Amino acid sequence: MADQYDVIVLGSGPGGYVAAIRAAQLGLKTAIVERENLGGICLNWGCIPTKALLRSAEVYHQMKHAKDYGLAAENISADLDAIVKRSRGVAAKLNQGVTHLMKKNKITVHMGTGKLLGSGRLQVTDAGGSTSEIAGKHIIVATGARARELPFKTGKADGKRIWTYRHAMTPSELPSKLLVVGSGAIGIEFASFYNDLGVEVSVIEMMDRIVPVEDADVSAFLEKALTKQGIKIRTSAKLEGISADDNAVSVKVKAKDGTVSEESYSHVIAAIGILPNIENIGLEDVNVEPDQRFHIKTDAYGRTNVPGIWAIGDCTDGPWLAHKASHEGVTAAEAIAQELGNTQVHPHPLDRRNIPGCTYCHPQVASVGLTEAKAKEAGYEVKAGTFPFMGNGKAIALGEAEGFIKTVFDAKTGELLGAHMIGAEVTELIQGYVVGKTLETTEAELMQTVFPHPTLSEMMHESTLAAYGRALHI
Repeated sequence: MADQYDVIVLGSGPGGYVAAIRAAQLGLKTAIVERENLGGICLNWGCIPTKALLRSAEVYHQMKHAKDYGLAAENISADLDAIVKRSRGVAAKLNQGVTHLMKKNKITVHMGTGKLLGSGRLQVTDAGGSTSEIAGKHIIVATGARARELPFKTGKADGKRIWTYRHAMTPSELPSKLLVVGSGAIGIEFASFYNDLGVEVSVIEMMDRIVPVEDADVSAFLEKALTKQGIKIRTSAKLEGISADDNAVSVKVKAKDGTVSEESYSHVIAAIGILPNIENIGLEDVNVEPDQRFHIKTDAYGRTNVPGIWAIGDCTDGPWLAHKASHEGVTAAEAIAQELGNTQVHPHPLDRRNIPGCTYCHPQVASVGLTEAKAKEAGYEVKAGTFPFMGNGKAIALGEAEGFIKTVFDAKTGELLGAHMIGAEVTELIQGYVVGKTLETTEAELMQTVFPHPTLSEMMHESTLAAYGRALHI
């Protein structure tokens, strides 16, 4: 007889393992199925190890500018193997942490590939090809996503000359001349990392500006900053062809004016988005509906159209972010517990308007809510305020005076509609606005809040004041 559970989670990324922990906390007998590494892509090959790489690049960057701080650092160099080794060590440590959390919460781990069989049953095939069957009252699909390949027969990522993010994290050699295709968070982070290590980096983006989901002012500022650092950026540019040999990658790039140039690089990183991992897991067999982008269609609690089957994270609609997946995992687990009779839990539907986004390039980028343009498109009468890092004492003392914070309010009600930042440590600052939006704050509460001095957070206050013509330090 198949092992019986209240909840089975398929996939152990930041959505899956968090869903399993919350389900176990609520007293549900829980199992998790993972085909590769506990922690999923984010922990092992994404968010965490990339930040370790970027931290090394950041320290190296600061060492090269030691004179700016009255310090001397001579004959400094970057050891690529050591940088990668540190990054992999960070990932391994956190992988062990997730393993501990599974044991602590008495969650049964089944290593293997899972496939839905219907009626709450799941087939697990281990690495040796042996199959077993487990059963659950509810199944949460948290299979994540993978990098989208370049749309050319000769442009497949091989890990030698053409890379995805996974190859770019464990390079055997430092590129001499690198092309990054795509300027979303992943593309810009790797462009920033390799540029800091001294690589000649170019970025091409199909849209008319880099980091196109961000506020237009942020995009413009970031392009100027990266260009100043030596990164060559071309927007409204399209990759028309690509081929690689043992020594180089040849590409054809179509510019905005229609001209096509032939160029050569030592390596190319494809950073053009993701595809959900929904093939061969039995979704079609149990009639789970996809959405228009072929992700799994869910409601705001993670329910699919099939009772007892739920989905969270990157295999569902965006934004495709680890923290969104974790939040969805908690929501789905609590909704399942409620369905199983727990009257003490009260899950709340996911509000995508309050999900922050962060890009860990140099300078950092962070945002939440509507951009100024999107707010106007939605029909709001807008009040927007911007405050520069140059007006903040802490930023100047840190030697990080480049950047700004922008806030967007509904002129009629004072509701905080969005916040957009670029500069040092903004990926930490953004959460203040996220809390504010979740609490449905207005400009009045933000103006009356006392911000500590000297801190970068004071700029959040000043930006709010600026939206209403009351900024004090500009």
